[in-house]
Amino acid sequence: MSEPRLTALLQAILYPLFGAASLILAWQFLLPALGVPAYIVPTPTAILAIFAKSGALLLSNLWPTAIEALAGFVIGNLAAVILAIVFVHSRFLQAAYFPVVLFFNTIPVLALAPIIILIFGLGMTPKIVIAAVICFFPTLVNMIRGLGSASANEHELFRVLSATPWEVLWRLRFPRALPMLFSSLRIASATAVIGAIVGEWIGSDKGLGALIIQATFNYQSDRLYAAIVLSSVLSISLFVIVVALERRFVRY
Repeated sequence: MSEPRLTALLQAILYPLFGAASLILAWQFLLPALGVPAYIVPTPTAILAIFAKSGALLLSNLWPTAIEALAGFVIGNLAAVILAIVFVHSRFLQAAYFPVVLFFNTIPVLALAPIIILIFGLGMTPKIVIAAVICFFPTLVNMIRGLGSASANEHELFRVLSATPWEVLWRLRFPRALPMLFSSLRIASATAVIGAIVGEWIGSDKGLGALIIQATFNYQSDRLYAAIVLSSVLSISLFVIVVALERRFVRY
């Protein structure tokens, strides 16, 4: 293996592993040595013991959150892409309705969540809607910029070739927008999980959000941290899927 490739491998895999391992070791040994109580910050081994002891409970609460986050991720980003296409092809609609979308984005999700739950009830639907809403705006803004990023010369070439608006969209605008789209999807992979958990905080008896609230009120710090670790793993899993899709579809 050449030296540049070996260096790239170290930077991509071994260095992050070293960083994570050093932080975990400091968490395991340094915090107790400094006198931090276990009921405030349990050690990694105590959290692993909870996974062994209450693994079925944790997994049963993971699946509702995963379904809500994934459904919200897909629905929110798909709606943003469709609306961005509409706005790019109609300056009137963009001028009329983009400020309205911007206004709704200024409402904090914690203030919007009770209204959504009041409208849709206490099932999985409001959690999916909250996750979709929190994913929607960044993707919309980036897609509008991406779809409009093609140069005037490129548009002129497509006009000379008698391309239809549909061909301009799929062969020029959309390929130009893919890098910005995947940048938004990376962010949405984390915010979708946040939206689902926030919805579960407001009103739910299952899911990681509900488990976090229950563990907090019952002073079960080890179960609380285990639920947080699972939510982080879920976000990272969605992020890895997005990165894999980006490497598959973005070739330049």
